[in-house]
Amino acid sequence: MKMKVIAIRAPGGPDELVPAELDRPAPAEGQVLVKVVAAGVNRPDVMQRKGAYPPPPGAPTTPGLEIAGHVVALGEGVTRWKTGDEVCALVPGGGYAEYCIAAADNCLPVPNGMTLTEAAALPETYFTVWTNVFERGGLRGGETFLVHGGTSGIGSTAIMLATAFGARVVATAGSDEKCAACREFGASLAINYRTQDFVAVMKEQGIAADVILDMVGGDYVERNLKAAAMHGRIVQIAFQEGSRVQADLLPIMVKRLTYTGSTLRPRSVAEKAAIARALEEKVWPLLASGRCRPAIHAAFPLEKAADAHALMESSTHVGKIVLTVGS
Repeated sequence: MKMKVIAIRAPGGPDELVPAELDRPAPAEGQVLVKVVAAGVNRPDVMQRKGAYPPPPGAPTTPGLEIAGHVVALGEGVTRWKTGDEVCALVPGGGYAEYCIAAADNCLPVPNGMTLTEAAALPETYFTVWTNVFERGGLRGGETFLVHGGTSGIGSTAIMLATAFGARVVATAGSDEKCAACREFGASLAINYRTQDFVAVMKEQGIAADVILDMVGGDYVERNLKAAAMHGRIVQIAFQEGSRVQADLLPIMVKRLTYTGSTLRPRSVAEKAAIARALEEKVWPLLASGRCRPAIHAAFPLEKAADAHALMESSTHVGKIVLTVGS
């Protein structure tokens, strides 16, 4: 049986995303087949489309790293889920499709009161923020957290989660309107990086960051070292402005800093499952209670994936972009 997907015709711009048909996959041991209702759009999808971020071995070549929908088939050994269950899932690829395979252990229940379209905006961002900000960065209540790109999917999630766990949040964003959105998400200070130097503003206000989450790289690497507090932790998750930098690393010694980073997509099913269980225990209750909520900027039909990518690359969005599948 065939299914509709969005394929990458060739490395390039958004127009290289084209509708196609593939055979519907069948779940192997430990997997489920999900009839996709919505799929999140993320920067790694854009990088894959450009030919800069190939899928890991064995993963579908179809883009899409997070989905929500209904379980329609179970692989051998799957006991937690049953057909008809509503789930959201982190997947290594294949999300831009009518059906998608997911590791059963990388699925999570849709939080109470949340639509499947909202739930599709959860996995990639919440897995990323939890493992990097709270596990690697060790953010605790009462500490100061600096996040760059505060209105991105990652940024908005990081602001809301850090605030919910009692941290003081400083965010950077590219316009006064985006800074206002950061404050609505929970940031106590939002800095327009186009008109202000975040290092200078924080220094003037006597603020130093215990944890910094950076997706920018480039000259932000050295600036983050300046903005960090004693014993601060800097977590790098992307390099939008480049990974090759020249920087004075002396603050690492003087402030006894930790500089770390990670990627999510290549991790094993077991590693991702551990993050999923932590999220279900510690974060899913916040979602069910409404204390945290994914900020969705726009939803596009699956066949309009090119338009969704064009919007993402414009960087005018605030929050998440999702694709909806079917009626």
